Amino acid sequence: MILAPLRGVTIRCFRESFAEALDEYGFTEAVTPFITANAGVDPLKDRELRGVSPGESALKITPQFIGKDPAALKYCLERIKGAGFDTADLNCGCPFPMVRNKFRGSGILKTRDVFERMIATGCEVMGEGAFSIKVRLGVEKSDEFLSLISTVNSYPLRFLTVHARTAKQMYEGECDGEAFKAIADAVNVPLVYNGDAFVESGVIRGPNGADDLSKFNLHDVMIGRGFVKSLAFRDDIGELLERYIDSSVKELGSPRPVLGRMKELLAYWKDFSHWTRVWKSAKMAKTLDEFKMCLF
Repeated sequence: MILAPLRGVTIRCFRESFAEALDEYGFTEAVTPFITANAGVDPLKDRELRGVSPGESALKITPQFIGKDPAALKYCLERIKGAGFDTADLNCGCPFPMVRNKFRGSGILKTRDVFERMIATGCEVMGEGAFSIKVRLGVEKSDEFLSLISTVNSYPLRFLTVHARTAKQMYEGECDGEAFKAIADAVNVPLVYNGDAFVESGVIRGPNGADDLSKFNLHDVMIGRGFVKSLAFRDDIGELLERYIDSSVKELGSPRPVLGRMKELLAYWKDFSHWTRVWKSAKMAKTLDEFKMCLF
């Protein structure tokens, strides 16, 4: 399994704090939350990569970038490749309007020429089978990405990850298995499924608990929210949260920004019986100490 990039959640500090849990679930790789590929931006100074040696983590780390400037992407990829990272990913799926309206993330699917030049740049710099992309089914409609399949099939991508929702859906509503199948039938690069997948008793399951992912010829499955939600039921979650809080304070240098990070994590658990009560108090906490009192 591949750990999905959830901005503000599956960050470096999270991955390090929950390393044992990730290993227990069977994750072998993590794609980082996106790093902006803009002119003059050095990706190695980003918190995700700063001071990181690619071989020091039990998880393979694949940096993900977002942008629409092939020259800026080339610079970023050359920098990470020089630092020892041998794979990279392009975010073509971020659904947030402020991103997609600028033709970045899922919005790049609306600009076929830019989309293709970004893929061409990634494959040229990283090499054959070392560059991947993550997309949505489309922006408004679930058949939009199909029109780009011929472009995708023209390049030696490492894999294509498809979140089985449109950008307009955000993270609401059901995943569209039929639309995903249409892509699976048309694509000739390795395919990764993403969208409401989770692990139950060691079995990877698709949306609604169905063991239906086996019908696709998948290279892998990418899981994010399903893993984060599962942490709420661990017997050792109190110990793991304390570790995450302590590590976050060391990373950020102050308790204040850690509070927002912890609330963002707990928001994934607010609908679970025990955590509903905890969330009601924790979301009102004004200091990290108040937040800890709600937990422990």
